[in-house]
Amino acid sequence: MTAVPLPPLPQGRLPRRVPVRQVLCLLPLLLVAVVAVRHRSTLTEGLGQLRTAEWPWLVAAAGATCLTWVAASFTRQGAVVERLPRRRLLATQFAAGAANHLLPTGLGASAVNLRFMTVCGVPLARSSAALALYMLAECVGRIALLAVLLLAFPDALHLGTLLPAGALLPLLAAAAALASAAALTLVCVRRLRTAARGFLRTALGEARSVHARPARALALWGGSLAFPALQASGLVLVGQALDLPVSPPHIAVAYLAATVAVALVPTPGGIGSVEAALVVALVAAGGPAAVATAVVLAYRILTVWLPLLPGALTLGALVRLKVI
Repeated sequence: MTAVPLPPLPQGRLPRRVPVRQVLCLLPLLLVAVVAVRHRSTLTEGLGQLRTAEWPWLVAAAGATCLTWVAASFTRQGAVVERLPRRRLLATQFAAGAANHLLPTGLGASAVNLRFMTVCGVPLARSSAALALYMLAECVGRIALLAVLLLAFPDALHLGTLLPAGALLPLLAAAAALASAAALTLVCVRRLRTAARGFLRTALGEARSVHARPARALALWGGSLAFPALQASGLVLVGQALDLPVSPPHIAVAYLAATVAVALVPTPGGIGSVEAALVVALVAAGGPAAVATAVVLAYRILTVWLPLLPGALTLGALVRLKVI
């Protein structure tokens, strides 16, 4: 039996695989550049306001901003039974903050944290349940803090000024229609109903497991209250830096009311919608429009734009190191 010679291999370079992970490392930086170009006028004006502010107050505001990542880490840890690595958890929250400002309605932070928990060995179903528990706790903490402040300072803000005249009824009707459509879909689509029932069962089991451990429950609910409190404190400190003639409790109420009002607006990190709502809320609390605008621009520069680039770099590094 004679051997049949094989044809020679073609000369030249073999096709290279697409470096997916390297592309993902550079994607956050590209998104930062796109967002910065689109909002360059806001950046320029906000940096100008920072130059005229009193720096000790701004340093304190920056410290409050840094503590928000610590509070988010506590809440994330409190939402899952497994012990997560502390340093990587904190770095992930810093990176998730950048991702949250690049994608709409919190999708960026959710995707980063979901990936982080699965890499840490938490099954996908339980990671999703922990993510839902975190979002519920954060929402409850923000609304509870707002309710307490409104009870303590009932004249702090007229909430109706946050919405255009005649917009409340259409908004409620749209929310009711959306809820009805979701319920009808669950009733009609059996597979979706089965998946939703399974997810709810997993989420309730995860919530029971977390609350069976006092340390986890304390981290979950303590962090969910500390997070919006620190955010509101940052705005209060920036208001002091720019001599906003509004009392600190009223500024805190204005911040919480504005962020609750724009929670469903699908913009990346609330960019644009949060600024507008904050200005309206501060004016409704008694601040002059010009000073309120300056405070909001300076606050958003300090809490969103300055951490955005290092956060994107951290996100790329975590992807490259396979932490997420």
